[in-house]
Amino acid sequence: MSQPCGIKFTPSLLHPKFLLTWLALGLFYLVSLMPVAVRHALGRQVGNSIYKRNAKRRNTVLVNLNIAFPELSQEALEDLAQKNIQWYGCGLVDYSLIFFASQKRLSSILEIQGEAYIKQTMQNKQSTIILLAHSMMLEFAPAALGFTYDVFGSYKSSKNPVIDWMIAKSRCRHVGMVVARDEGLRKLVKSMSPDKLMVFLPDEDLGVDNSVFAPFFGYQKSTLTTTARLARMGKAAALPAFTYYDKDKRKYIVNISKPLENYPSANAAADAQNMNQALESLIREHPEQYMWTMKWYKTRPEGETAVY
Repeated sequence: MSQPCGIKFTPSLLHPKFLLTWLALGLFYLVSLMPVAVRHALGRQVGNSIYKRNAKRRNTVLVNLNIAFPELSQEALEDLAQKNIQWYGCGLVDYSLIFFASQKRLSSILEIQGEAYIKQTMQNKQSTIILLAHSMMLEFAPAALGFTYDVFGSYKSSKNPVIDWMIAKSRCRHVGMVVARDEGLRKLVKSMSPDKLMVFLPDEDLGVDNSVFAPFFGYQKSTLTTTARLARMGKAAALPAFTYYDKDKRKYIVNISKPLENYPSANAAADAQNMNQALESLIREHPEQYMWTMKWYKTRPEGETAVY
């Protein structure tokens, strides 16, 4: 039987040292009430401020984009970098919807593309893993999927217990179970079944442990082998996915592509390349909304110099 979803609220979360956190959440609630045009105007201003003032983050984005899109001119790279950090700001303010927007409001602004792939794997009585790329709007994927399916997944604990409680609480509005990443894979594997969806973020660089190097936008990247192990242990189909905001539709779109073929195989490096190529294909459709703010190429093969 699954454990209760979320983190139990305790009086310790009301300690005065968390006063600023609670005030920030109050402001976040007010942001959630704004129409999207106002919210995203605010988000772009937040992004512009980060772009101008945070040289470290700006440099990370520029290094990543220079690796991924070597054909772009310096002017085009800087333009894409600024747009990317503007979307980062929009993603931050849009997180308020995940926390506070009603289910009715969320359902009206969410859309799933490629849902037929999910239905097919379920009809085949096969477990399903949604391989969700780190886009700025990734949190809207569990929300969208949770309206129709029994969804579960893992999360990374926050250093602030109030934020940790709030994130878990918000995710549990849409999913049946969340497991802290440091709890390991066992709980995730035990929860896999053909009538459930696991959401897993497979593209983060977490070092050399449980990873192999594989091309990602033409450059070697430390890539988790955990994803293939989960698919093997759960006999699951792996469906790459990317979430983005569509300005024309004014909706958050979860774009799901076909299951990875011959996955998992007996070759960890081939599996990693297979997954990276599928994610890259989705990212190229909306590169401005991918989290280039993260150090995707932090871990280097032995002998290579650091890129950041």
